[in-house]
Amino acid sequence: MKSKTLQWILSIVSALILFMTLFYKFTGAEESIYIFTTMGMEPWGRYFSGVVELVAGIILLLPRFRHVGALLAFGMMAAALLSHLFVLGIEVQGDGGLLFDYAIVVFLCSAIILYINRNRLKPGKFLSFEA
Repeated sequence: MKSKTLQWILSIVSALILFMTLFYKFTGAEESIYIFTTMGMEPWGRYFSGVVELVAGIILLLPRFRHVGALLAFGMMAAALLSHLFVLGIEVQGDGGLLFDYAIVVFLCSAIILYINRNRLKPGKFLSFEA
């Protein structure tokens, strides 16, 4: 599979997952409020993470800046995974570990995109306009 095709697939999967969870963060769904209250970051943490994930999802779909979106998503999912492992638990309010699984998928997709674009992560190339 060509690198560009693989990156599109990984970006779309990641963006869809990120966009899917935004509704719950921005509407104040019970599960989101529980998560961020447990972590002592309600409501500002919920809104902040929602905005960063929205930006990451959009940027993942822009080929020239995909690596920036992947870096944002990678960082957010690293934080989410650590939160699940050390504070929340893998299963949150009977979700069967679904949020944890989503975080793993986005984390791995972003890691692969970052690896493919590792040469663009160097100073001076990070925000270049090369496709």
